[in-house]
Amino acid sequence: MADEQIAEDESWMATYADAITLLMAFFVMMLTFAKYDMPAYEAAVNAIKSNISGEEAGPTTTEQMQTDLLDVVYNVEGGQEAMNVATDDKGIVIELASKAFYRPGSATIKKDAEALLKDMGEMLKAPKYNFYRIDVEGHTDDDPISTRQFPSNWELSGARATGVVRFLVEMGIDSRRLQATAFAETQPKMPNRDENKNPIRANQEVNRRVIVRVYPMDFGDRKKFEGSVKIEVESDSEEGQGGDQGNAVTAPQQQAPAAQQQQQ
Repeated sequence: MADEQIAEDESWMATYADAITLLMAFFVMMLTFAKYDMPAYEAAVNAIKSNISGEEAGPTTTEQMQTDLLDVVYNVEGGQEAMNVATDDKGIVIELASKAFYRPGSATIKKDAEALLKDMGEMLKAPKYNFYRIDVEGHTDDDPISTRQFPSNWELSGARATGVVRFLVEMGIDSRRLQATAFAETQPKMPNRDENKNPIRANQEVNRRVIVRVYPMDFGDRKKFEGSVKIEVESDSEEGQGGDQGNAVTAPQQQAPAAQQQQQ
């Protein structure tokens, strides 16, 4: 009877040993790699949490983001034709079809496509995604363009990428999370031309696209980002305190216009 009691009292040690082994493997992984396959890293963290708590692991942040983006695609009219959501080893890959977002030779986003971008931006603004970078890439087909506004495909692809970045910044997404890159016709998904150099129009349409890559910041970038946000918050706090002190010595009749300006 006593031996059975001792065995029951020590049963927790097996679970504890498993948890310590998993944690050790986790820290070895952190020390071994400078760059992580972040979705796999998140999955590993979730597995460790699940093993320790004994509860079934929920979706990772990246998996939740993919689900949220798919909701955007399916809930907006024409979303499935205009936007495709997939994943790679870094995070989420959102492909915007050029035909749905732009007129030929233009970098101006169509009005009826803005709703889709707006819903995507609102989702990416959520606090739980604050430490995700957003890289926007512009791609064209190999048909040359030569206009005053766009002397080549480099200018056109760059303007489309920066236009999406500007749209997201105007929605309130921190510009430090964003980056725009022009690729022109250098990275086609499919061959632009056949063996006789004739254009394959269906393939060219596929190659005209804007790609939005959303992926977690690495630990170094996240630390820098957190530090810059902290400095801004402290600076705003100091300015606010200075303003309060100034108001304390201001005559009452001078305070009223300032209050009115704040309301405006």
